[in-house]
Amino acid sequence: MTSEWWRTAAIYQIYPRSFADANGDGMGDLAGITSRLGSLEALGVDAIWLSPFYTSPQKDAGYDVADYCDVDPRFGTLADFDAMVAEAHARGIRVIVDLVPNHSSDQHLWFQEALAAAPGSAARARYLFRDGRGDAGELPPNNWESVFGGPAWTRSLDAEGRPGQWYLHLFDSSQPDFDWTNEEVREEFRRILRFWLDRGVDGFRVDVAHGLIKADGLPDWTPAEGAGSMGGAGGVGGHPDTLGAEASGVALEPAISEEEGDGAPYWAQEGVHEVYRDWRRLLDEYPGERILAAEAWVDPLSKVAKWVRPDEMHQSFNFAYLETPWDADALRTVIDESLAAFGSVGAPSTWVLSNHDVVRHATRLSVTAANPQGHGLGPRSKGIPTYEVGLRRARAATALMLALPGSAYLYQGEELGLPEVIDLPDDARQDPTWFRTDGERYGRDGCRVPIPWESSAPSYGFGPTDASWLPQPDSWAELARDRQEGVEGSTLSMYQAALRLRRSLSLGAGSLEWLHVDGTLALRNGEITVVANTGTEPVALPAGDVLLASGPLDGDRLPADTTVWLRA
Repeated sequence: MTSEWWRTAAIYQIYPRSFADANGDGMGDLAGITSRLGSLEALGVDAIWLSPFYTSPQKDAGYDVADYCDVDPRFGTLADFDAMVAEAHARGIRVIVDLVPNHSSDQHLWFQEALAAAPGSAARARYLFRDGRGDAGELPPNNWESVFGGPAWTRSLDAEGRPGQWYLHLFDSSQPDFDWTNEEVREEFRRILRFWLDRGVDGFRVDVAHGLIKADGLPDWTPAEGAGSMGGAGGVGGHPDTLGAEASGVALEPAISEEEGDGAPYWAQEGVHEVYRDWRRLLDEYPGERILAAEAWVDPLSKVAKWVRPDEMHQSFNFAYLETPWDADALRTVIDESLAAFGSVGAPSTWVLSNHDVVRHATRLSVTAANPQGHGLGPRSKGIPTYEVGLRRARAATALMLALPGSAYLYQGEELGLPEVIDLPDDARQDPTWFRTDGERYGRDGCRVPIPWESSAPSYGFGPTDASWLPQPDSWAELARDRQEGVEGSTLSMYQAALRLRRSLSLGAGSLEWLHVDGTLALRNGEITVVANTGTEPVALPAGDVLLASGPLDGDRLPADTTVWLRA
């Protein structure tokens, strides 16, 4: 008998460097996480997912891993990790950790050995080294571009300092891609999985789960104009009737088409699935239902479902839902497609609105200009809403999401209504995207600013000093957790109530029936009716007892950008 907890779980993403700082150095750490687990228990989440905390030079905030089986000293020690897991489990919270298998840091021992080795050596075979094109190999092996901007190839130097072979990095030049056709690479990641499973982790979120295998021959490929950084297209914004197609969140071109080979030759190749079948067999050897969750930026949803077939991963992030604009017809379509696609392989749908790679939805859902994923927002960006407009829509979107059957992911700080931090000084920005595009794209720093806990404390309670690796805005004081705890109508209180009702009413294990309520998106899940007004005018409120409302109601009217849960 299994509980299959992951089918209905509310999972909270922790970005360790920005969650809680125990030692006052301005960088969040594992001890800080442990100290705040009581707050997450009170919030009502079932599990936490930690972004990378491994040994790393931090060129890409830890997604450049130098040692997969140790904790970076910035975040603590393995003993700190073990203490955190023990405390989380004592509070009934499971622990999922990030795994980065597509690439390592250039400081990883293997890559340093590769640079020192000759072309054709076993050390180089762990990565994707290739001879260059041109008479003297002076041109990169193909025309691929990095997700972070610029070329996806960097030329190495031989022992005498002369230009040599090129190596592939789909991300920063400090993140060389592994060659997953190499059995030594596969065996090393089996070892890494077992290392953390033996320490008690409950699962892995797999970074760039669609990118491990590249097409044979590494053919040239040019992405569609306006494509998002992970292969998709379009941005996410407000009402499509006031925006162009690009700004509405509707993909201009699919990230990966239904036909194999029509998309990027480095995304969603069929060979990735055998890797995850292998990993699933390994996880199934362990007790306690350990899980795999895929970060797979793939279109359409029917193709995403391949990652969660019964013998592969347990969950895959629903980026199609994340990228859907705040529009009733668009939302209904993506919800239907999600439930159909994941249900066809016996998997739960997941729902997510924010994470460490996208503009926070308290801003993003109301942006009225194009904003492709990964580009970020800054002082020169267009279409930025006021905070009040963005928050109202974000709360309504969250209330809708938490009523849907399946598993929901939350990103740290969204329960406080945190917006994207747009006015970061240029000299404070640290995202590789900012540097590799010469400031053309702001990148992801705006959603990664350390979160506020106590309004009058140093660094708003993030740590015991004023130190903060990214500057916090003055507005954080008003949004701090202690200013919202127990306050009726606060965003924190709404999240707590929604998660409590979601669990007590078994909404995650429920089913969806669409209802017709003029001018809204309306559904029934079990004993509750959910009505979301995505329009611009108030609508009549159906009869029933109000269990939850994302904002104030107007008598018997449901205001615009408001969601309500009713019991008939």
